[in-house]
Amino acid sequence: MPRRPPVQPDTRTETLARPARSPWLALAVLMLPVLLVSVDNTVLAFALPAISEALAPTGQQLLWIVDIYPLVLAGLLVPMGSLSDRLGRRRLLLVGGTGFTLVSALAAFSPDAPTLIAARALMGVFGAMLMPSTLSLIRNLFEDPTQRRTAIAIWAAGFSAGAALGPVVGGLLLENFAWGSVFLMAVPVMLPLLLLGPVLIPESRDPAPGPVDPLSVLLVLLAMAPFVFAIKTAAVRGLDLTVILCAAVAVVAGVAFVRRQLSRPEPMLDVSLFTRPVFSGAVSANLLSVFSLVGFLYFVSQHLQLVSGHSPMNAALLLVPGLVVTILAGLLAVRLVRRLAPATVATLALLLNAVAFVMVALTGSWGSDLMLVIAFALLGAGVGAAETISNDLILSAVPAHRAGAASAISETAYETGAVLGTAVLGSLLNLAYRSRVELPAELSDVERAAASETLGGATAVAERLPERVAGPMLDSAHRAFDSGVVVTGAIGAVLMVIAALVAHRTLRGAR
Repeated sequence: MPRRPPVQPDTRTETLARPARSPWLALAVLMLPVLLVSVDNTVLAFALPAISEALAPTGQQLLWIVDIYPLVLAGLLVPMGSLSDRLGRRRLLLVGGTGFTLVSALAAFSPDAPTLIAARALMGVFGAMLMPSTLSLIRNLFEDPTQRRTAIAIWAAGFSAGAALGPVVGGLLLENFAWGSVFLMAVPVMLPLLLLGPVLIPESRDPAPGPVDPLSVLLVLLAMAPFVFAIKTAAVRGLDLTVILCAAVAVVAGVAFVRRQLSRPEPMLDVSLFTRPVFSGAVSANLLSVFSLVGFLYFVSQHLQLVSGHSPMNAALLLVPGLVVTILAGLLAVRLVRRLAPATVATLALLLNAVAFVMVALTGSWGSDLMLVIAFALLGAGVGAAETISNDLILSAVPAHRAGAASAISETAYETGAVLGTAVLGSLLNLAYRSRVELPAELSDVERAAASETLGGATAVAERLPERVAGPMLDSAHRAFDSGVVVTGAIGAVLMVIAALVAHRTLRGAR
């Protein structure tokens, strides 16, 4: 492995172009894109049945509609974080906000699944411009450690709560409007940012940025996209040549990216940060806590609507307690670290996630809505606390002028967790469903294909069938789906226990 050429000690300091009129007002404006981008990760959860009916996507297309946005976002966050350090964080924030608003409006009127997937990919491009700028601007707005930790707690609570708020917003909109409304909401949310951002948010950038490295950008994308595609394809078709080739491309690109960063005097990403146990442990806690949240929302939203029969709005309201707990847990974590070590708080938070998945694994076959609501509240508590601690540890590990790059690492972990949460748990859930659903002989080939792909497809097909055929088919589909929930719950619990052990070991000594 090549070593980075020796460089002079970094003594750069950064000052804002002008002092913020009010850091807390600036934070309030910065929370708008945070909420919007995180809501967009999960808002489709409650829109999936409506999208399935309107656009008739295949099972894989349905997963890509959900996954392509966080996938592109994750692949571009590091490059965009580095770019924000160079060009100016506020500037990139406003450019991303404008593009995100326009593309969201276009996505709302997609006529078919491929068009919606393409629009979601473009939303990921502009979303990647937004997120590193928000967290890095917070790093520069608040120099006092206590204020900074509180601001990061608010940011993390907003990010985690936004993911939980997605189904609530989706339920409210779908109760009254078409599925495209979940994208149109970006317009009223982003307008205040575009109007108030230039007034309240001061510009900041790295005073001596390195050159842009297009090859590193390409290598990041080549590492991320084939990796997730391999996971999704393996869940559907098993281990075949396509899966092996995609995984190989991802590994080769990832190794090449690391080697390139180590060989450059001004790397796009300082990969040596990962040699610090606290930093790498915080990134892992960040990724796996979001993995648990998004994976959980993927199946709970469909269960509440398609199995329990709740309307989108009523199903979303059942998740409100978990949303409130997520916000409160993030803020409470700031107080807890004054008495307990960050490693202890993060470990306990991840163990709460594990308990939530154990509850799902033990009760999923019963189809109990109450147990799902309680489990989601426990999960919200764990995610809210873990996100606050991990983001603070990541951001405090670097000097202010590299805040954009550090923010990008934190958010890359978040978005990678979001991608894997759906790709791994969602694909396994779909696999369990397909292997156990029993379909009647009366179905046509087209109906059979749709009903065997997803529970949403089976529900849509059942609406066109006589009751004597539809009733038994839906009963089988519901049982198959909930059996998959048991499997994914068990896997999620094991992963969260592993995450807690990693956090306990790596975060010791962090303050």
